[in-house]
Amino acid sequence: MLLRVHPENPAPRHIKQIVDILHQGGVIIYPTDTVYGLGCDITQSKAIERIARIKGIKPEKSNFSIICYDLSHLSAYTKQISNPVYKLMKHYLPGPFTFILPASNQVPRIFKSKKKTVGIRIPNHPIPLEIVKELGNPILTTSIHDYDEILDYTTDPELIHDNFNHLTDLVIDGGYGNNVPSTVVDCTVDPPEIIRKGLGVFDV
Repeated sequence: MLLRVHPENPAPRHIKQIVDILHQGGVIIYPTDTVYGLGCDITQSKAIERIARIKGIKPEKSNFSIICYDLSHLSAYTKQISNPVYKLMKHYLPGPFTFILPASNQVPRIFKSKKKTVGIRIPNHPIPLEIVKELGNPILTTSIHDYDEILDYTTDPELIHDNFNHLTDLVIDGGYGNNVPSTVVDCTVDPPEIIRKGLGVFDV
């Protein structure tokens, strides 16, 4: 199913419709401030397994990140982080960044793995933020790659729907996406280190 949602002012009825699908263990594709993402409610283990199958990897070997509404979510999924790292994240978020942090005991249970780190995203985009806010907990996020050998990421939601409709429960059309992923910053080392240069400009 393809659902058109206003990218700057998503209608509450659309957000509720999306959240109802997530509550039922659905897998969705949604826009972010970088590329389109594939995700689900992180409390739905079968949905996480579905996404791992779509990506062709085992859940315990995955590098999935989670989207939070704001920094207040962090305490449940990360170990205590230092004041400098917190200030750093507060400065750059919301924005096109993924911050790698030490994982709390909750994260290995979510991913059924021995993951010691977790990627945190707070995108500067109303649609995923409103979804997470209404849902009440983070959603899993992983980038959608294009089947094309030249393009890395599909920017057209209708093409994404054509390619992934049979694998997912919903594709959200929030307009054309970007074709550059987030900048990934490892905050488990000091000083923090860029491990993937993407859309976000980061100055340590």
